[in-house]
Amino acid sequence: MYKLEVPVDLKEAAVLQRRRDGEVQRQSRVFNARDRTIGVDKDALETQVRDKKTQEETEKKRQEAFDAQMVQNDKITCLLDERQKKDIRNLNKAINEFRLCFQKKEDRREFDLYDPQAFKNDLPARVSDNDTRCSVSGVQRLMGEDLTERNRRKAQQEQLREWSLQQQRELQKAVEDKKLADSLYDKHRIELDKKAMELQKMEEKARRDINTFTKDFNKAQAEESLERRQLEKQQEEDDNSVEISNLTEGDLLSENPAQAISAFGPHRIVPDRWKGMRPEQLEEIYNVQQQQKQEKMRLKEEERQRQAEWDRRRVQEARAMILLERQQKRQEKELRKGQDHLNLQLAQAHKAQKNYFDKDVFTNTPADAFFGQFNTISR
Repeated sequence: MYKLEVPVDLKEAAVLQRRRDGEVQRQSRVFNARDRTIGVDKDALETQVRDKKTQEETEKKRQEAFDAQMVQNDKITCLLDERQKKDIRNLNKAINEFRLCFQKKEDRREFDLYDPQAFKNDLPARVSDNDTRCSVSGVQRLMGEDLTERNRRKAQQEQLREWSLQQQRELQKAVEDKKLADSLYDKHRIELDKKAMELQKMEEKARRDINTFTKDFNKAQAEESLERRQLEKQQEEDDNSVEISNLTEGDLLSENPAQAISAFGPHRIVPDRWKGMRPEQLEEIYNVQQQQKQEKMRLKEEERQRQAEWDRRRVQEARAMILLERQQKRQEKELRKGQDHLNLQLAQAHKAQKNYFDKDVFTNTPADAFFGQFNTISR
């Protein structure tokens, strides 16, 4: 029999390859101890996704704003470019019009040298006997003859007359312009003088009003100040008379003992009115001081006895604490010996158990191939 090659089904092969890829990805997730035991912080990932989207939107808006600004700048540039081109066209057009109107080729000084119509427009070689182009060798007109003297003089006189009339007209026009300018200047100066006089009158009136108001105000202030001083003087005189009466008729000069009693109670006095204590009061104060001294000595003796009792108790407690600490150390030493003996017994038992497991129980030790068969697939 012949071996036939079976065509490969591409769709089925793609499905198998997709399953293999999915299995590989699943194994990478399942066998990853960190992802399997700890997991993924979904909230943090969502927060990162939201922040990234927000950043992308902000960047998108910023880019859109830049694009709009670039479009606006391009439009402005296009408008400026068109305006510049239009200005250049207008300038060139104006230059061409100026050249056509004022820089014609026939107006040039050397145009007669290359004029194509020079021979057609030129005069014939001889027009008449009075032609100025006739040379001396032609003997048509001799040097010194002035055949057109009458006409020339008449033309010169007419030209001089026109020049004289033109100068007179210009001089008369200049005089009239000067008169008109002088009259306008005089009118303007008169108007300014009138305005200045009006302003001066208004200023003088305002100054007079201000002076009148200031004078009235100062007068009122002076009257008010005088009246106030009189009232103050009268008040001061009344106060002085009342004070003199109070001093002469009061308890201070009459040395009344009741005047030293304070308004806050009979046990308090006013220092500036007090004339001194009576002998009974001084004796009472001395007795009170003696009682205070005796009370203070009694309190000191009680405090000394209390302090001695506290010192005695502190010494007794220190001795009891020393005895208790010694007894506690002896107990700890005995407990440590018992614990060491128990730990030694446990270590011997553990060693015997380990020898038993290694020699009698765990005789068939598994090889690496036994452990390699686990975790090979994700199912």
